[in-house]
Amino acid sequence: MKKGDSEPVVARNRRAAHDYQLGESWEAGIVLQGPEVKALRAGRASLAGGFAMVENRELWLHAVHIPQYSQARWFVEGSRRKRKLLLHRAQIDKIERKVNEGGLTIVPVSLYFKDGRAKVEIALARGRKTWDKRQVLAERDAQREVERAINRRRKGRTD
Repeated sequence: MKKGDSEPVVARNRRAAHDYQLGESWEAGIVLQGPEVKALRAGRASLAGGFAMVENRELWLHAVHIPQYSQARWFVEGSRRKRKLLLHRAQIDKIERKVNEGGLTIVPVSLYFKDGRAKVEIALARGRKTWDKRQVLAERDAQREVERAINRRRKGRTD
């Protein structure tokens, strides 16, 4: 594989778009230990329930599950341990300001490799209420129905 090629997404947090209204997003490096990289390359990770927090002016990723790599000689303690995210200081300060001001949370959206390095896309998110989720689903269904009707009309059907 060439240096410029990127591998497919290892894990995607589909619930984040449903449970939260996603805002601004950033790409961050993630600090991993030995066998965790192999487990990720095998496509084994889960972002469900994961979140990030700013602690002591550093960004940490919590509750992301990277299971033990079965063929490793040594094991990393804790598959859900907190992991440090790598961003520029100005970006971390901006994220911290927005979280403190507006009641936002930081959620991981996807985990992937880029140029051989593990990256995680994080986004600022505002929680949705149950009725909000239903409204979004209803709007999406209505939009799909409109698109279907347009396609049927183009093809000359009058179903």
